[in-house]
Amino acid sequence: MKEITILGSTGSIGQNTLKVVSGLQDQFRVVGLSTRRNIELLKEQVDKFHPKWVAIADEEKGEQFRKNFKGLVGEVFIGAEGLRKLAGKKVDLIVIAVVGSAGLLPTLEAIKSGNDIALSTKEVLVIAGKEVMEEAKKKKVRIFPLDSEHCAIFQSIEKSEPKEIHKIILTASGGPFYNYSKKEFDSIKAKNALSHPIWKMGSKITIDSATLMNKGFEVIAAKWLFNIDWDKIEVVIHPQAIIHSLVEFIDGITVAILAYPDMKIPIKYVLTYPHRTQSAFKPIDLHEISHLTFLKPDEEKFPPLRLAYAAGRTGGTMPAVLNASNEVAVETFLKDKISFPQIWQVAESVMKRHTPKFNHGWKDILEADSWARTEAESIIEEL
Repeated sequence: MKEITILGSTGSIGQNTLKVVSGLQDQFRVVGLSTRRNIELLKEQVDKFHPKWVAIADEEKGEQFRKNFKGLVGEVFIGAEGLRKLAGKKVDLIVIAVVGSAGLLPTLEAIKSGNDIALSTKEVLVIAGKEVMEEAKKKKVRIFPLDSEHCAIFQSIEKSEPKEIHKIILTASGGPFYNYSKKEFDSIKAKNALSHPIWKMGSKITIDSATLMNKGFEVIAAKWLFNIDWDKIEVVIHPQAIIHSLVEFIDGITVAILAYPDMKIPIKYVLTYPHRTQSAFKPIDLHEISHLTFLKPDEEKFPPLRLAYAAGRTGGTMPAVLNASNEVAVETFLKDKISFPQIWQVAESVMKRHTPKFNHGWKDILEADSWARTEAESIIEEL
């Protein structure tokens, strides 16, 4: 029986992971869970799975949990340091599904402890993909992508050499506003953007999907996950979200992974890897699919895709700056304090102000992250 820890267990990916684990109870034991501040749901999860450890990022909520539910678990870790402590506990697999840059240091701690990782938080690779993958290689740690698109690529190229790949194609649904005109963008409010036409996700990733920033982040993450040149990564709009990504090989063969949109499918694949096991998921019925369409992304209407490519190609600390400024802008948009287009306008303005460092270490990356947040807040105040 494999021991598993889930960072971000009360979020969308975390909850889906626990649903999958519930059907595999003879194979997995949940030993660690974490939340940012949803201690009520965490308590329910603790009652069901009986982990040895929990971590709560919010210090006030953490102390509240420790006081009210003392004795339910062996150890309660509190704050950002607590999250890192939990990530450092030796397990067979750790699922990292915390939101945004908060996943970076726990990921490094998990690698340091030799834990194999199922990575949902793509921002970890956006911020420091080269460094994270190098650390994982040194420690002989495997990083499995939980993201639907990256998991599809992983399945398609697992036994292939990078030189055999002509192109990888990331599919994007386009989000709820792909057919809007640019004039309509200013009227978009957070409540409109939180309604994704295909996927049910957390608020941050839902907004990123609406702006196409999420797809841009997937491009950067794919670069490091699959050790592939920027010119070999392409994005296509596929509204039906049936094909989860494609890989075009040098011999003219293109491999595609098809499945109905359900995050539990890639989660189960990663958890049971390298084996495939019987499941209750509905297989694709080609007779039900009337058509599959593919469109070229409109980078004029959705600049975040262009910004992500630019940040990735620039390298150094620039991707960390893009991620941090976007996080601040999205959080502000969710409060209806800036407009939809101002999300990427803020991010681009911060990028223009940044002089990237290339011979950088972890300290430089974290300093760039902090600097970008301050700059983004300053720009927002002036809007």
